[in-house]
Amino acid sequence: MEREYDVVVIGTGVAGSDIAWHCGDAGMEVAITDQQDYGGTCALRGCVPKKVLVGAAEVVARAHDQQGNGIRGEVSIDWPRLVAFEHTFTDPVPRRKEERFRKVGVHTYRGPARFTGPNRVVIGGDTLTARYIVIATGARPRPLGVPGADLVTPSDDFFTLETLPDRIVFIGGGYISFEFAHVAARAGSSTTILQRSGRVLGKFDPDIVGRLVLASEELGIDVQVNMPLVSIEKKATGLSVRAGKEGNEKIFEADMVVHGAGRVSAIEGLDLAAGKIETDRRGIAVNEYLQSTSNPAVYVAGDATPTSAQLTPVAVMDAHIVVDNIRNGNARVADYSVVPSAVFTTPPLASVGLTEEAAKERGIPCIVHAGDLSARFTNRSIGEKHSRYKLLIESDSHRILGAHLIGHHAEEVINVFALAIRHNLTADDLTLDAIPWAYPSNTYDIIHMVHPLVRK
Repeated sequence: MEREYDVVVIGTGVAGSDIAWHCGDAGMEVAITDQQDYGGTCALRGCVPKKVLVGAAEVVARAHDQQGNGIRGEVSIDWPRLVAFEHTFTDPVPRRKEERFRKVGVHTYRGPARFTGPNRVVIGGDTLTARYIVIATGARPRPLGVPGADLVTPSDDFFTLETLPDRIVFIGGGYISFEFAHVAARAGSSTTILQRSGRVLGKFDPDIVGRLVLASEELGIDVQVNMPLVSIEKKATGLSVRAGKEGNEKIFEADMVVHGAGRVSAIEGLDLAAGKIETDRRGIAVNEYLQSTSNPAVYVAGDATPTSAQLTPVAVMDAHIVVDNIRNGNARVADYSVVPSAVFTTPPLASVGLTEEAAKERGIPCIVHAGDLSARFTNRSIGEKHSRYKLLIESDSHRILGAHLIGHHAEEVINVFALAIRHNLTADDLTLDAIPWAYPSNTYDIIHMVHPLVRK
């Protein structure tokens, strides 16, 4: 069957779904397809199920940290029941999403899409032509390229484990490895993180990351740096992981090896050449409007975008940009200058704006103010001893340029700093004189972060 549409969207994650809904709401004829279950990474294999697991780990952490302070008795994770609870969030998503598309008039297809021309894709036995085609296929694990790579468990599969192995090695020192390692450690597994370079979580402030590494090691997580993966071999007792630089290799024994070494755009199989879509080393070449540089009929959104931070809010922002540009003729450009991000460990780590390194590279004169909030009763009352912050303030104007936090509710407090950076607020604008922050709260602690920087 051959059908003609205004917009065809490939991918049903948050980016693709938003584009389909908004274009359909504007009266366009829209079709959407996915080769996996409808819902995408965030709802099925990322943010949502991860937060369910993290929530359980947080309960265990709080009970552990409060032992002897009025709390007694250990709390533990029942892994099968936790995964069953997690499935109550993810299992209904595909059906509900597909039903919602149909109710708003978006035509749904299933199966991999393949370009057969600049404005044409084939899905199974169907050929779809459209004025615009949006690639929102998400991301996939980066190829490891070592012997035994087929023995590695994709991070997506972590959410469906019926039992949690006793020994887990995580490849890569990024978000995925740290978040899953903290959950697994709280559930009783022995966990190891192997990072190929000398620095984990490289996009975050190294001093704040150092505190997270300390908290991780206190939890029993073995964080190994300068340990590039060499090979994985199956043995009678489990998996043998060889890692390290030549001449200094080590063996790590594991029952499971999990891929946490980054993700790349999932664009294989699309036959981009047939669609006149050029690529570069990062993926599909796009302009500032998220439009293919070689085929103006094609836009890219979400994790499939080569410049994407691979965060759900960024994917949503991409979707809105693409919708505006389809409807209004490239009226809006992508701006990733203020993107708060968080690592959902226990405690969580969060960051927004410039790091100290970036400010120095750009020659921006800054006041760097760092401190310890673990003695504040908001943290001491729950036994949180790893609460730290670092703020970057422009020397002359006192505008907030960057914020880097670790501690209870850091993932919430960071959004205040994101707003401050976006709207050019100063340290003065965040004091108690400017805003009577709710008290007691972790947000109220902002006044202790900015107080020495406020102009007298």
